[in-house]
Amino acid sequence: MKKLINDPQDVVAESVEGFGLAHADLVTVHLDPTFVVRAGGRVPGKVGLVSGGGSGHEPLHAGFVGVGMLDAAVPGAVFTSPTPDQIAPAIAAVDAGAGVLTIVKNYTGDVLNFETAAELADADGTTVRQVLVNDDVAVEDSLYTAGRRGVAGTVAVEKIAGAAAERGDDLDAVAAVAQRVVDNVRTMGLALTACTVPHVGRPSFDLADDEIEIGIGIHGEPGRHRVGLEPADVLTEKLLTPVADDLGLARGDRVLLLVNGMGGTPTSELYVVYRRARALLSERGVEVTRSLVGNYVTSLEMQGASVTVLRLDDELTALWDAPVRTAALRW
Repeated sequence: MKKLINDPQDVVAESVEGFGLAHADLVTVHLDPTFVVRAGGRVPGKVGLVSGGGSGHEPLHAGFVGVGMLDAAVPGAVFTSPTPDQIAPAIAAVDAGAGVLTIVKNYTGDVLNFETAAELADADGTTVRQVLVNDDVAVEDSLYTAGRRGVAGTVAVEKIAGAAAERGDDLDAVAAVAQRVVDNVRTMGLALTACTVPHVGRPSFDLADDEIEIGIGIHGEPGRHRVGLEPADVLTEKLLTPVADDLGLARGDRVLLLVNGMGGTPTSELYVVYRRARALLSERGVEVTRSLVGNYVTSLEMQGASVTVLRLDDELTALWDAPVRTAALRW
């Protein structure tokens, strides 16, 4: 294992501390318990948005804390859910009187711990709603979930819900628009290599030099099936087709196309994937009106990519276009 770390047990704390120092104009970092909040404190009357999950997926979630997106992010240990005693203070820190929406990826630990934290917050007088992200079409169940996993589509949920909160929507309205994104976004990914969790010290699964894993999760879980290495256009079709079919895309639909890197893939290769995914959508009569390419929801140093498609309407497009200023996303 070759990594730029000190003690494997200190990776998350040291990384979060460094993140806070680098982006002090955007965020404030709390280290005991660990969570990250938007700089400047609560925004009076605004719905608070909180998300989080295991570390190792950077820039998710802390990289999306800031104006127009999240108010707080709660990082757990690598590939491990944050605990309720981290999440509950984060909820309290962003409660400005309008309630708090938690955006939770569908992993069993995340779901249980965020629900427990919401109960603690409710006992303290904070109204909390939860939206569950489950965009991964690769599997129905895994070791980590009951139902589909939450993966790169989380970026769209956080961005669009964040814009709705920023414009002053109430808690029910923000939750409703977040759920609309969940209902209209799908993702599928592949791995060329496995990743290595620092405190484990070995790859999460083994792949031969001429093999890839289709349908991997973001915690290093093996995928739906293993196939031989094929040209990028062929592999992209294996990702895009089930996504488009599951969404039921029809001629004339407008979409956001996100090609996401898993942490170890050059951006140049992600654009090769994007090129083919866009052509496949065009063949279906689907118009790509918004695009995003890069490393947004990663799996440590895994080489691979995922393809996400979000069906858009006028309101979702406007909310996607709304100003955002975070460490990882800004316009």
